[in-house]
Amino acid sequence: MKKKTEHTNEVFAYTNEGFEQVIYFHNKETGLKGITCIHDTRLGPSCGGTRFYNYASEEEALYDVTRLARGMTYKNAAAGLDIGGCKTVIIGDPKKLKSEAFFRSYGRYVQSLNGRIYTGQDMNMTLQDCEHMDRETDYVSGVLRKGAGSTTILTAKGTYVGMLAAVKKKYNQDNLDGLTIGFQGVGAVVQEMVRYLKDHDLKRIYFTDIDEEKIRQFKELMPLANFVEPDRFFEKNMDIFSPNAIGAVLNDDTIPKLTAKVVAGAANNVLKDEDKHGRMLEEKDILYAPDFVINAGGVINVYHEMIGYHEPSAIQTTEGIYDRLMEIFDIAEKENIPTYKAANIMAERRIERNFKMRGDYVKSRPKFKWNIE
Repeated sequence: MKKKTEHTNEVFAYTNEGFEQVIYFHNKETGLKGITCIHDTRLGPSCGGTRFYNYASEEEALYDVTRLARGMTYKNAAAGLDIGGCKTVIIGDPKKLKSEAFFRSYGRYVQSLNGRIYTGQDMNMTLQDCEHMDRETDYVSGVLRKGAGSTTILTAKGTYVGMLAAVKKKYNQDNLDGLTIGFQGVGAVVQEMVRYLKDHDLKRIYFTDIDEEKIRQFKELMPLANFVEPDRFFEKNMDIFSPNAIGAVLNDDTIPKLTAKVVAGAANNVLKDEDKHGRMLEEKDILYAPDFVINAGGVINVYHEMIGYHEPSAIQTTEGIYDRLMEIFDIAEKENIPTYKAANIMAERRIERNFKMRGDYVKSRPKFKWNIE
């Protein structure tokens, strides 16, 4: 997705760049303070999680929320969903501010937007936090009464089928047999993926993580997997590099060391600089499955919760990540551009086509049920 090149604290500069709305909110009784950015609602109401972080400044929080909101528009459009993109950041120390009253006041704020945003968990937000919000708003996902379950399950499913698409394109095979995968980060998504990996005759699995508990859990699930210290991970020969932890892991230092010819993982913002490092991957003949496409299983889960959860439909949409990636790879090949640009183009074209299609008035049917009881 396109990114701002400079930080600015001038809010109207963002609206001039195509952002629909930037909202500052505050509740003095609970200490709640944050920013919501609604980037685009041409496809439908906006959807994006809430991030709770102790930003160094309001300027830094504004930069982050706008970047993330734009990313959600592209992710939702590329996933074939009829929703736009938004994001909210809550500013402050989660360890000091969290309480029932705090999140209920946040829920009341979300409710006041009357369905323009639909939000849920992101960094430092838990199921319990969302349960508190749910007592005040109809527009929060990931709560038990809505029955959709953890977004991890479909994120893993989508990452797996996306990996299969990339392998089909690069190696012209329909499975992972005989290949070596390197997992950078083995948290909940990768551990859920194990159920699919066991169906393949993999040559080898390398993995790394800095969390001892995650390392132990993954070794229990995949006893033959080989742990590698983080600073030596890129030295290993692998066919598929799967980033599943922090962003910006593909950069000036790591790309020259990368032996894999496929990059496919669930981490966000994998390329430190999209233009520069996307080109570097292309020059090394490395096929990159754009992160916001391959990791869309979570938001697909949320979308189906919004319209009335039906598990087979949610799974079917997630499995469609395979076809969407194949389309992106074809666009990249035909137009001789990096895959990240092809993903952006596919998302932008879908938004424009659907927006123009709605030019003739037709009374809309009530699609979004919001699961209100």
